[in-house]
Amino acid sequence: MAFVYILRCADGSYYVGSTHRLDKRLWEHNVGLGSAYTRRPGRRPVELAWSYECAHIREAFNFEKQIQGWSRAKREALIRGDYAALPGLARKNFGRGE
Repeated sequence: MAFVYILRCADGSYYVGSTHRLDKRLWEHNVGLGSAYTRRPGRRPVELAWSYECAHIREAFNFEKQIQGWSRAKREALIRGDYAALPGLARKNFGRGE
């Protein structure tokens, strides 16, 4: 069992990660043992905004990387559970001026 998760940081930013032990990882982020991103001043405390259980860590890691490429609006739709909004929030022009 593995998890992909989104943390809401004290500064309002989001952090996306994956782990085998969600409770332990959340604790690590909050005490400054997590990622470099959540160790920065002003980012803690963090709170769990969303998580999803996966069968394997590879699946969780792949989903983590996908979510990391999403816009803030798309991440917030996921957190709200507004799955119908996700396709409309996809970045469509990829910087090609469409």
